[in-house]
Amino acid sequence: MLHRLSIKNFVLVESLDLTFDKGLSVITGETGAGKSVMISALGLILGQRADTKAIKEGCDRCVLEAEFTDIDSLRPFFEAHDLEYDEPSCIIRRELSINGKSRAFVNDSPISLGLLKDLGAELLDIHSQHENLWLGKDSFQLEVLDTIAQSEDLLQQYRLSYYAYEKSRKDLIDLEKRLQEQAKEQDYMQFQYQQLHEAALQTGEEESLESRRDLLEHAEEIKAGLDEMEALFAEERGICALLKTVISLAARLRKHLPDMDDIHSRLDTCLIELKDIQRDVERWSEQSEVDPQALDRINERLNLLYDLQQKHRCTHADDLIEIRDHLAAKLQEIEQADDSLQAAKAHCEQSLKEAKKWAAQLSKKRRSVLPQMETYMMTQLQQLGMPHACFKVEIEDKSLDANGCDKVCFLFSANKNVPVQSITQIASGGEISRLMLCLKALMAELSSCACLLFDEIDTGVSGEIAHRMALLMQNIAQHRQVLCITHLPQIAAKGRHHYKVYKSDEGEQTISKALKLTDEERVLEIAKMMSGDNVSQAALDNAQLLLSSC
Repeated sequence: MLHRLSIKNFVLVESLDLTFDKGLSVITGETGAGKSVMISALGLILGQRADTKAIKEGCDRCVLEAEFTDIDSLRPFFEAHDLEYDEPSCIIRRELSINGKSRAFVNDSPISLGLLKDLGAELLDIHSQHENLWLGKDSFQLEVLDTIAQSEDLLQQYRLSYYAYEKSRKDLIDLEKRLQEQAKEQDYMQFQYQQLHEAALQTGEEESLESRRDLLEHAEEIKAGLDEMEALFAEERGICALLKTVISLAARLRKHLPDMDDIHSRLDTCLIELKDIQRDVERWSEQSEVDPQALDRINERLNLLYDLQQKHRCTHADDLIEIRDHLAAKLQEIEQADDSLQAAKAHCEQSLKEAKKWAAQLSKKRRSVLPQMETYMMTQLQQLGMPHACFKVEIEDKSLDANGCDKVCFLFSANKNVPVQSITQIASGGEISRLMLCLKALMAELSSCACLLFDEIDTGVSGEIAHRMALLMQNIAQHRQVLCITHLPQIAAKGRHHYKVYKSDEGEQTISKALKLTDEERVLEIAKMMSGDNVSQAALDNAQLLLSSC
């Protein structure tokens, strides 16, 4: 249950600390006093997206904190998501800075908003005023039915199968489209592939050919240079002969010049190296040739490669190999099109069959609770002042979507011998409020959520009906904590605890505040709710009577 709520620098609230107890707690206050601020603060604490405009003017940040107790049932959730479990309470803190940064913590450990939202759904169920408008929406009615049928796990399993079917269906459509497009281009792709295949492409061929072409294009120049080098080595007064003469001179000088030993040794090394070079030059000279026909063949081959590169819009001959292999794969896919299509269709059909199987189980689960749901609703509505109320849930088959194969419609009639119709067509505002309260009461019995917050669910009702709605909320509060924001004295009087939200002018600012009322303060507050600020003795007596009857 919600044990403590702390709000600092949020909208009109400078600092607010409230503690709550078990049972039914009512929250009252004039319109605009700040009751909705508490709802917004709780919403942020439970994972709603934040807006820096909510920070109190003149402040750099706001801090919202709520402490929940009696959370033993949530231990598996904490363990599953690796959250620190601080028995017996859970403290959630949300911090919002003026620079737009938002942080959330559970027991001082950081937590993502997505996970916080999941945790918040387990801790507190907030019924806001505009939820009454949702009652007429098909999606909300289906969500209510799934909650009552406790079919969330089955719905999740169905959705897994449905999304698998959707993917297989999309894959089939994409494959059919791709094969159709490829079939139109099959002849051209075959021609392209054949051309590349016949080219007998080899990795690295382009560089090798260009290097060979460069040699052949300069063959005469290379041959002449090598011949000249060979002659300089081989002549009687050539390089090697001259070096041998120098070596002989160095050998004679060694006798008289000790340092010449090193020179002689180095000259010997040079001679050995020069002889190696001479042999290499002689070999290159023998191998070098002027071959115009070989050059023509190489140029012809390179021109083919260059033409193919230009045709296929690539920059290197090795890219042509990838294009050739890709074309081969496409052509093979076309050749195997029938097998691929059959396999894809079989997979899609099997996925659809699986989705339909789970959809049927989900529909059966939903339909199984209709008699009890309808009986419960009519019993509760009769107790809320509609003796002839009739409530039905109509389920029609529809095409599969993410929610199954059921189209759900809540039907209602408040008057005797009046056929049931869609809630949106027949129910008044007060009837909608009562319908929603009955649904919430039924959902509360099945939900593990320990705290319910009703924000003016009593809209459109008064008098005896308000009294009966309060009794129903009291009944819910026997099993879980209930917080109720109300403008009706009949409901306010039924609360075990009573909180008042009010505005206070402090300097040039208007501040929203709240406090828990004593028994004496409750009498005055309820009297004001009945007669306004000018409280009469009769109003006080009526307020006392209301309180004493609870």
